[in-house]
Amino acid sequence: MLQCAPRVSATPPNLFHKAQLLSSHLVSPTFKKGHGAFEDLTLFSKFSTRKFTSFTSSLTFHQFEMFSSIKFAALVAIAFAAGQALAENHTVSFTNNCGYGTPMLIGQGGVVLSTGEAYTSNGRLLAAIAYLQTGSCGFNGENCTLVETTLVNPTSPGSGSSSDLSLIPPHAFSVAAGFEYLGGCAGAGVDCNNANCNTAFHNPDDNGVIVTCQNDNVNLGITFCS
Repeated sequence: MLQCAPRVSATPPNLFHKAQLLSSHLVSPTFKKGHGAFEDLTLFSKFSTRKFTSFTSSLTFHQFEMFSSIKFAALVAIAFAAGQALAENHTVSFTNNCGYGTPMLIGQGGVVLSTGEAYTSNGRLLAAIAYLQTGSCGFNGENCTLVETTLVNPTSPGSGSSSDLSLIPPHAFSVAAGFEYLGGCAGAGVDCNNANCNTAFHNPDDNGVIVTCQNDNVNLGITFCS
């Protein structure tokens, strides 16, 4: 009768026990005593290296292979999370040459993002509006020259950032205003210096006034009284 070779367990029962022992040694009270920070770090480095070598040398080839795979997967996950967190950001900055008024940047849900200082979005900036509050503007820029912007990294052709000026009622010309992309698509932007400018929305179907940018992490500079 043929005898089958013993099947190797996919999760060796003592592998994680050894890992737990290693972990408990690394947080031993030895490191909680009154050493200086440098001495603690040096002692920890020597101790952890010795323990790690002892731990890994006691593993079978299969166990070591599994341990290495687990460690690699954890490192990949950490690197991916860090990359995602740092992947996208956009800054909106203001230049007010009027000598009066307060620049306003309003985000989705009516959140005030800025009252003149540069604002950085750690991720997409969706459907934000900006205007110069001169005392006659509504909270959503009513009665004033309005800047509309969405700053996003494109995920497909044509899906990047877009910005425009709007004079569609209840918005109306109040001060000259303009914008320009920075850090990408340099020079792309428009200015509106009068109530009849052809660079702003006057009707909802004036889509030719939209200025787009397909660069990652693009920023926007807004100028009043340009």
